[in-house]
Amino acid sequence: MNATSTLPALVALTASQLSLAIRSREVSCRDVMTAYLPWIEKINPAVNAIVSLQDAEYLLRQADECDNLLARGEYLGWMHGFPQAPKDLAATDGIITTLGSPLMKKHVPRYDAIVVERAKRSGAILIGKTNTPELGLGSHTYNSVFGTTLNAYDQRRTAGGSSGGAAVAVALHMLPVADGSDMMGSLRNPAAYNNIFGFRPSFGRVPNGPGNEVFYQQLSTEGPMARTVTDLAMLLSVQAGYDARAPLSLATDPAVFAGSLQRDFKGTRIGWLGDMDGYLPMEDGILNLCGSALTYFEDLGVNIERLGPGFDMDRVWSAWLALRGFLIAGKFGMMATNPATRRMLKPEALWEIEQGQKLSAADVYRASTERSAWYEAVRKLFEQVDFLVLPTAQVFPFDATLDWPKQIAGKQMDTYHRWMEVVVPATLAGLPAISVPAGFNDAGLPIGLQIIGKPQDDLSVLQLAYAYEQVIPYTQIKPRLLA
Repeated sequence: MNATSTLPALVALTASQLSLAIRSREVSCRDVMTAYLPWIEKINPAVNAIVSLQDAEYLLRQADECDNLLARGEYLGWMHGFPQAPKDLAATDGIITTLGSPLMKKHVPRYDAIVVERAKRSGAILIGKTNTPELGLGSHTYNSVFGTTLNAYDQRRTAGGSSGGAAVAVALHMLPVADGSDMMGSLRNPAAYNNIFGFRPSFGRVPNGPGNEVFYQQLSTEGPMARTVTDLAMLLSVQAGYDARAPLSLATDPAVFAGSLQRDFKGTRIGWLGDMDGYLPMEDGILNLCGSALTYFEDLGVNIERLGPGFDMDRVWSAWLALRGFLIAGKFGMMATNPATRRMLKPEALWEIEQGQKLSAADVYRASTERSAWYEAVRKLFEQVDFLVLPTAQVFPFDATLDWPKQIAGKQMDTYHRWMEVVVPATLAGLPAISVPAGFNDAGLPIGLQIIGKPQDDLSVLQLAYAYEQVIPYTQIKPRLLA
């Protein structure tokens, strides 16, 4: 285990400890900002996780204002005085929001995304943004605007994505917690690759937007990333809750996530899906590591059952391709129509848009019926078990100079994202899913497990993840950059 003695004391705190210290005025918000900014200056050049960093004097003035509020007895919330850097897909009023695209490299929104708005309302200070792949497409965080974000544990490897910058910033204590978003595993995959926790909430739990289309965008959701499950749940309590601008958002009181996560899991049943009865190719070592991690659930009194999906997973993938293409073509299609902007799109973005533009209305409807059939199959699985578990990724963090893995275990990947198919089942069913650390291979590269819960049962997923966190050793293994 690597030591973390060089971490500044305030930076070493968990987010919950930091929040308590600020609220009790044991430390000032200026102290916090004064600790974080030099640490970011020291660590960030090695990994390129935080981009569009704001002026230090301006940030210190904001910290002073947070201190002034406390002096007047005004406490904004759990994130009062927290340095935060929203993912560069989320709109930030007055701060460049590029989406990792050269077409947007000078784009400065005049409004905040809902998730950003809520963080600021809770007292967060925006210090910049976290890096993301172009248009958020692909689980490898690189773009022509800011470059590549590198893994917290091995700077020759990918950080994952599309919330790669967020995951690395949290893993290396450059942020206490971070927001991210997840369409195809973008909260889960980078969490696994950087040995932290990343939670994809149930669809609607965290309102998406505001946007010009609020009914069909049902695959992507924003959510929290953190080094502890408690911190993750607390951030979710800030992010979650109904918003009239997002008509499909859920009205459950978000305060439920700020309560105790303690729960007895004796007799709970977990269904281990593994590689989906051989359907998913896996890099050597992943199934063994994840199998070893499962024993920690048994220490909690949980019963592990091996399950098959009971469904033709090719149908799931085909539905996924159609629905994803439909949404991406709708959102970014105009960029491909104009020759001047088309040539500035990466090939993977063009491919996605073109796939979507080929679809008929009947194709999209058929994909939605297949999605519905998959949801029903998963619902029946939950009649047998309480949770489903499978690996978060099919490969370990790969060479950062690659665009994407072209094969796994000798099987060729037929799309730029086929290598991360393992995250699609939870997304397509709209289920809550968290990536939790599952250990390291012989090269010191981390991997994760997905815990998937029943429809809208986000709290139970967090409670099981919390119980698991208490018995695993993996979170004690820190990146060498912290030593």
